[in-house]
Amino acid sequence: MKHALGIDAGSSFAKAAVFGEGRLLSSAVIPSGGNYADAARKVAEAAIEKAGLLRKDISATVATGWGAGAVDFSDRTVADISCHAAGIFYFFPSARTIVDIGSQFSRAIKMGDDGKVMNFVQNEKCAGGSGKFLQVIARILHMNVADIGALSLESVNPVEFTTGCAVFAESEAVSRIAEGASPADILAGVHKAMAAKIVNLIVRLGLAPDCAVTGGGAKDIGLVRTLETELGAKILVPEEPQVSAAVGAAILG
Repeated sequence: MKHALGIDAGSSFAKAAVFGEGRLLSSAVIPSGGNYADAARKVAEAAIEKAGLLRKDISATVATGWGAGAVDFSDRTVADISCHAAGIFYFFPSARTIVDIGSQFSRAIKMGDDGKVMNFVQNEKCAGGSGKFLQVIARILHMNVADIGALSLESVNPVEFTTGCAVFAESEAVSRIAEGASPADILAGVHKAMAAKIVNLIVRLGLAPDCAVTGGGAKDIGLVRTLETELGAKILVPEEPQVSAAVGAAILG
């Protein structure tokens, strides 16, 4: 029986997935910690062990992501856009538009009926539309990033940010805190600012239903709900949205 290992060496997290027998057998996620090679080895071992396999049971290893070049045990590397498409197509065969909200960038990807990439657009270098924005605001509010999505849903009067830049928004958030704005309202405002940038990407690409969201930002329920409101469409989210590119890499392997 052939089994393939996919490694997504992201800028903040390393992800791995084992695919075999026509299905996803396991996945794992760990912080990159600044050492892509070491993180890739550790996350690979975790995913293989979780699948109940040994390293010798893996017949192909494909690496993707920011630090793919550092994964010295991979057989080849594949562009992460293609891997996201393959992974999301496995989870949601009806998906034709993907929004990837990563730590550094956000991208909108359009797929054909065969799950292959037709076109994509990416946000500019500013972190305003990426997961980095969420990390910055969470730090200001002394919160865990994992907790901000649910809290934002309690907002009554979302803060209106006058800038889409993460750097200036940081200063603006501090000012709003001093003015007495609640954390929930600040977070809801951040989500609206991020959603505006992401929706702009989708508009440039052309929305084709169904739409799926992947990447670490997809774990923020507040951001996902805001995107649904802005798009006027239901959004599909994988159970573990951070591993879609690793799953796609394994499938392509």
